[in-house]
Parts: sequence; C-alpha cells; structure tokens
Amino acid sequence: MSSEALAVAAGVKPTQLRKDLTYFGQFGTRGLGYDVDQLAQMISDLLGTNRLQPVILVGVGNLGTALLSYRGFEQEGFEIIAAFDADVRRPRDKALTVPLYEMEHLGRIIQDRGVKMAILSVPAISAQSVANQLVDVGISGILNFSPSMLTVPESVVVNSVNLAIELENLSYFIQQ
Repeated sequence: MSSEALAVAAGVKPTQLRKDLTYFGQFGTRGLGYDVDQLAQMISDLLGTNRLQPVILVGVGNLGTALLSYRGFEQEGFEIIAAFDADVRRPRDKALTVPLYEMEHLGRIIQDRGVKMAILSVPAISAQSVANQLVDVGISGILNFSPSMLTVPESVVVNSVNLAIELENLSYFIQQ
C-alpha cells in the first residue's frame, strides 16, 4: 500500500506519515509502498496490542457498568479482566461480564495478573484516594472518567475523559 493511501486513511499528509514511520525503523520500499501485514505487526508490537493486555475497572456504577459492556476494548487489544467497587452487593441493572471484587482484593489481582492499566469511573470525592491505591499496587496507566484532576507520580500516565467538556467542545463547533 502506498504512503499516499495510508495517509488518506490516517488523515495526515504522506510526508508526515513517512516521517513518523521512520522513527520506528525502515519500512516500505520506494515506489512499491508498504507491506500492510508487516506494518500492522510492527504497530501492534510497538503499541503492545499483539496480545490482549489486562485492564481493570474501578467504580461499577452506571458509567462503569456501561464501560464493562463495551466490546470495542477487545478489538483494540485490551481485556477488562476484573472490576472493583466499594459496594459489590449493590443491585445493578445489568449482569456483569467480568468478576466483581471488593477493593481489598485490588493488590492481589493486579499482581497475580500483571495488570498495568486501570479505568477509573468513581465519583470525584473518592477519585484521588482510589488513584493513590492504584499507584500503590503498581498501576502505571489510568484512564480517568472521574470528573476530577488526579495527582500522580511522573511515572504514571493519566488520560482524563471529561464528558461534559467534550460536549462543550462539540457545542462550540456546531455553533460555528
């Protein structure tokens, strides 16, 4: 496949695509393009998605339950292997597809399964405390759905998803 075709699919310029790919090695042949299977394998290796990566979810309220139902994680190489909540006995509208544990089991599950990433969907009031617990037991990446900014060590990556801000952003653009 040509760099032009790949660039169109990625929404970037061909020169940018070629430049970005050279950071990871020499791929493609001038005039012939890229071997798609080789390129896909290289990208999977770099992203660590060539096997399902274990992820945990903390906070199984409405949003957490919805996230547990989302099948797109597996398609991208991530498997939610366990969920944790402060109240595991609380009735839920939907049956869970992963085991639900009390918070006291967090450290053991993370260590036994080699988990490095967590999804956080707890109320703002408990987000920092739970984030601290996650960091203390070895989590190095947090996808934060709680409506609060987390303070973590530099070695921990936090990606925050604030749905209200995303709607504000969308609202701005549709007004233009």
